[in-house]
Amino acid sequence: MIRTRICDLLEIEYPILLGGMGSVLAPVLVAAVSGAGGLGALGCSNMNADQVRKAAADIRALTDKPFGLNFLIFIPNEEGLAAALDARPAVMAFAWPRPEQDLKPFFDRAHEAGSKVTFMTGEVPEARRAAEAGADVIIAQGTEGGGHVNWMATMTLVPMVVDAVSPVPVLAAGGVADGRGLAAALALGADGVLLGTRFLASEESPLHPNFKRAILKSDGHDTILTEIPDIAAGRVWPGAMARALRNRFVERWAGREWYLRQNRADAYARILAAREAGDAEEAYLLIGQDAGLVDDIPPAGDIVRRIAAEAEEILSGRLPGLVG
Repeated sequence: MIRTRICDLLEIEYPILLGGMGSVLAPVLVAAVSGAGGLGALGCSNMNADQVRKAAADIRALTDKPFGLNFLIFIPNEEGLAAALDARPAVMAFAWPRPEQDLKPFFDRAHEAGSKVTFMTGEVPEARRAAEAGADVIIAQGTEGGGHVNWMATMTLVPMVVDAVSPVPVLAAGGVADGRGLAAALALGADGVLLGTRFLASEESPLHPNFKRAILKSDGHDTILTEIPDIAAGRVWPGAMARALRNRFVERWAGREWYLRQNRADAYARILAAREAGDAEEAYLLIGQDAGLVDDIPPAGDIVRRIAAEAEEILSGRLPGLVG
């Protein structure tokens, strides 16, 4: 069995984490990942205090295993954050501060609540800043990932962050969907992986079945870095682009972002209607290039165990035979 520092630190069986995706509010998915021995996390940035309390209670009703609650630092949500800290999850996960925001007060409050702190970044200087502020785990997110990302690829970013923040453990994110990705991350010096897109195509994922099928259909080449989803949603992330499926909605507005800004309200209403109808061409879908590695929709727990088994076979079976 693969066991790294992350397993001991977070009290989990496998060094496999679910990203706290704010657009995927599904306690059942979080609980399934945690229950299988990984660590599930729920994105809470857009939830009020009552919603956070209910979500934490729902997760605990489904599993007694550790889980995390995720907050984007640039989005003000003191009431939600306070409720999350009161819930005392095993992990408080943070990401995406503005350059002028001090990380230490967030991390100190989490530690006072008895939670470990993870911080996700796509930049080495920000990784150093988080480590100095007291983060227990740094997540190095490559641009291959779905949703909001920076510009550096996982293969390059991970060892750079490992070197920059040692001895703080690092997780690799972006482009990981199977045991090969976990084995590669360990070879790069990481202590585990964080996944998003792979878990979107799971039985417990709340995505409409048409969106799950769109992930299976994607070859990864049909994703694009764009500002269009953020313009439509009316929220600009600090220093980020969004990796999304290049569908009819994105193609319609590419090169016409100025016009989308003028017609944002109408465009967003159409997106919400498309989501409700399961129209995967007329609503944006934030997925990574690793969608090209996804070809089924199994239970999330099976995904966790499959990734761990594949990585173990690579590390103990194939790779030793290459060294003579």
